[in-house]
Amino acid sequence: MRNGPLAVVGASVLWGTAGTAGLLVSADSVALAAARLVVGGTVLAIFAGVGVKKAIRPGLLLAAVAVAAYQLCFFAAVGRTGVAIGTVVAIGSGPVFTGLLSWVLHGRRPSGRWTVATTAAICGCAALIVGGGAQAGGEVVSGVLLALLGGLLYAFYAVTAARAIGQGAESNAVMGVLFGGAAVIMAPVLVVSGVGWIGEPRGLVAVLYLGLGTTALSYFLYGRGLRTTPVATAATLALAEPAVAALLGLVVLGERLAPVSIAGLVLLALSLLAVAVPERELESLP
Repeated sequence: MRNGPLAVVGASVLWGTAGTAGLLVSADSVALAAARLVVGGTVLAIFAGVGVKKAIRPGLLLAAVAVAAYQLCFFAAVGRTGVAIGTVVAIGSGPVFTGLLSWVLHGRRPSGRWTVATTAAICGCAALIVGGGAQAGGEVVSGVLLALLGGLLYAFYAVTAARAIGQGAESNAVMGVLFGGAAVIMAPVLVVSGVGWIGEPRGLVAVLYLGLGTTALSYFLYGRGLRTTPVATAATLALAEPAVAALLGLVVLGERLAPVSIAGLVLLALSLLAVAVPERELESLP
């Protein structure tokens, strides 16, 4: 399990850069999400090669639909609530739904340490938002509900992928099915949304980075991490994403963090460390 959590954290760091990269272009958020999935999903499917055919099963195909639906729910949510609130609700609810689904569907009851660390991590995410003074629009309720649905969809495809990998399927093939399928679903969305902006240098650079870096490479790492990391633990480690996004806003975009936000980052970091360190190593600490 030593390298598994590191791979998941690496994926989360890449996910956390997506928002900043998206600021390079003025494309519609749905078109940007569709382009990201089409590029990244195609690369993951090609990389998996013939293994994709062997990994195809009804559960994974349904999870591929969840991958595409998650993107649409997420961007619809942030359009109603604002980026900060929508992101934290969707990503923060993911570990809770993942732990519950793992328990209900597969009988894998989360550990006490996971419960405490996940609760603390979600509180850390909330502190980031409170300290940022995020203001939501008039469609808060529908936006929060969409964000919660997004968190549930994320949990579903994460648990389904972990289940397939745990049963012996290659992680690369599983990710190829999930995101290759999502790419097929989102291709018409991209066409309808318009692709002219991709011809601009900034648009092309943004799409390539979002597709290759924050999708293909990140989910390659995430799949590797799921080989040895319980999916509930991986979902909690993925909460590194909003922390990275906040730090990039501070360093790259010149945003400022209030003291409560800094405290939230510290709490989040400690929570992720508690989840990432194996039990035996914790027992050996003085």
